[in-house]
Formats: sequence, C-alpha cells, structure tokens
Amino acid sequence: MAVKYLRSDMDVVTAAKTRIRNAFKNGVPVYMSFSGGKDSLSLAQLTLDLIRRGEIDPSLLTAQFVDEEAIFPCIEQTVKDWRRKFLYVGAKFEWFCVEVKHFNCFNELSEEETFVCWDKRKRDVWVRQPPPFAITEHPLLRPRIDNYQSFMPRICMDGITLTGVRAKESVQRLEYMARMNLGGKGITGRRQMYPIYDWSTNDVWLYLRDEGVEIPKIYFYLWQSGTPRNQLRVSQFFSVDTAKSLVRMNEYYPDLMERIIRREPNAYLAALYWDSEMFGRRTRARRKTEGEDAAPKDYKAMLIRIFADMPRYFNTPHKMAVAQKYRHFFIRMGVVATDKDYQDMYDGLMRGDPKFRSFRALYKKMFSAYAMNAKKARGGGKT
Repeated sequence: MAVKYLRSDMDVVTAAKTRIRNAFKNGVPVYMSFSGGKDSLSLAQLTLDLIRRGEIDPSLLTAQFVDEEAIFPCIEQTVKDWRRKFLYVGAKFEWFCVEVKHFNCFNELSEEETFVCWDKRKRDVWVRQPPPFAITEHPLLRPRIDNYQSFMPRICMDGITLTGVRAKESVQRLEYMARMNLGGKGITGRRQMYPIYDWSTNDVWLYLRDEGVEIPKIYFYLWQSGTPRNQLRVSQFFSVDTAKSLVRMNEYYPDLMERIIRREPNAYLAALYWDSEMFGRRTRARRKTEGEDAAPKDYKAMLIRIFADMPRYFNTPHKMAVAQKYRHFFIRMGVVATDKDYQDMYDGLMRGDPKFRSFRALYKKMFSAYAMNAKKARGGGKT
C-alpha cells in the first residue's frame, strides 16, 4: 500500500509526551510495556519525566516486563533498575516469568519450532533463575500455548497499553501503522497506543543521550563487534535477530554460550553456521566458502527444485504454510522477478520466516519496483 508522510510543526518529543498525557486523561488504568531495550527506555523516560513533573497520575500506571528467560545480564539489571524507579514514584511494576511460546530459529533439525520460556519441564537447565518477586502464573494465561503478544492484551483490556513500537524500525511496522491511521485515531482495537511511533533511530539515541539514560552494555558490545547501527536490536537468544550475534557476544559473556547450549542443545548451530544462509548472511567469507564467487548460484532453479518436493524440505505444518505462500508468490511474480529477487526469496525461505517479515519486505520491494517501471513506461521515462 502507498504510505504518505506528513510534516508537523511539533517535535517528536513534544508529540510523544502529548500522547502519553492524553492516555492518562481518560482516568483508566494505563499499562506500559517495558523490555529494557532502547525504544522502551525512551518511552519509560518520557513517562517517568511526566510523573516527576506532576503532569500524569502514577497510581494509574502499571509497567509490565515479560521476562523471556534467555536475556543478556545487562538487560536484566536495567529492568531491575527501572522497576525501582517506577515503584519509587508510586507506579506498579509487574515482572512476568511465565510459560509463553516463542519461535526458535535453532530447531531447524527437529519438528519442534518453538521455545517455551520458563518451561517447568526444563527447570534444571533454565538459562537463569527468575527474581523472587516475579509473577510465575496467571489465570488468563494458556501455558505453553500463548505467546506474549496474545497473552498481554488479554490482561490489559480494562485500560490502555503504551508500547514503544516505531514505524521506522521496519517496512512491515510502517505499513501496519499506516493501515491503522494512527495519526487520526491514535489507538488500536486492542487499546494500544504507540507514543513514539514516528521516531527515527537517531531520535531515540539522541533523546537517551540528552536525558542521560543509562544504556544496556549489550548495545555497545554489538556495536564494537561490527553490528550496523540500524540492526542494534536486542531480544531473547533464540530469535534470528539475536542468534547470529551469540558467537560474538561470547567474548563479553564467557559463560553465556555454555548456559544457552545447556538450555537449547541446537544452539551450537550458531557457532557452526552463523556465517551462512541460515542466518541470512551474505558476507565475502560466506560467498568464498560456498563458491559463489567462482560459480554464481541459479536461485530460480534452486527454488523450482524446492517447490517441486516441499515435504522434503519443510517438516512442520507452519513451515509448509510459509513455503506455500512463497511458492504462490514465486509463480505470481515470475514475470518481473530478477536474479536478486530470487536470491532474496531463497534466503527468506531457507532461514525461516515464521512471521513473514522477509516475505512482506520482498513483496513491497518488488511491487514498488514494478509500479515505478510501469510509471516510467507510461511517462516516457519520466517519474
């Protein structure tokens, strides 16, 4: 879909504070999602500043942290520090250590695609122990079935949830927020608000610097290890975004990999194959190892072979559903697809695309290119 940008005469910090004030003016409970990452730190600092200025009522606020068990030590410490800050000003803070489900990118060797946080059947190999004040059970949770995206809205329906999601973090989020018309309605059907949805990555880092907010060390470690600025994302260890950085982080957390492999034996794949298509890598070392420089791969032909025998490559119902969607797209776009498009299709399919993020990005890129070429053809080469 087309996305139209509109300029405002209000800076992003002022706009975010206005949205937060508006949420509290309703007099209903306000829940704030907190993860300890850079975006949620910005949202937390904005909210805390308004509380200290007496502009919003802290008794309405409940900050919520869903502990995913497999998190970096500095993230755990950051959340503990902010828990104390919110409790000190009179807000509530809920720390959940419950059995919610995640996709596990390491389980390509088995038919089980999920990682259950705080799995009670694997208590003896937990990556770390939950804090004594953690909430470990909830009547509205379906253990081992729910992910936190379905569980948390269920327990927050009596109020409004503030989330530090930003449109510029990905193409998918931009389109999602454009469809919701956040600029006009300001709130979703699940009563969620995104006060910093229009912030850029530079806005986030600048605000944290200006406010003197302490940043988790993992961001500095990732930067020092060569992670690009726009990929400085922190999540649980078994997501594809974080998994590829585990090998590098072993230098900063010497015992980390040992604890992770004890919890998830297939995590050794990160050490063996981190510079491969499994993690979407396209480095010079990968190309040399796979012989791509000498003999470029025919990704179209490779996709045809895969789609002709899908049960061989995709051994779970969800993987098969993802593959079928890619196959339909492959057939539909075959007339306009380039060699680079076929490579992107192959990489997205082979490394796993459980949330269709790679698929949606590729879809947008190819249709945008098609529309641009059609526009040039109609206009005699003019845009």
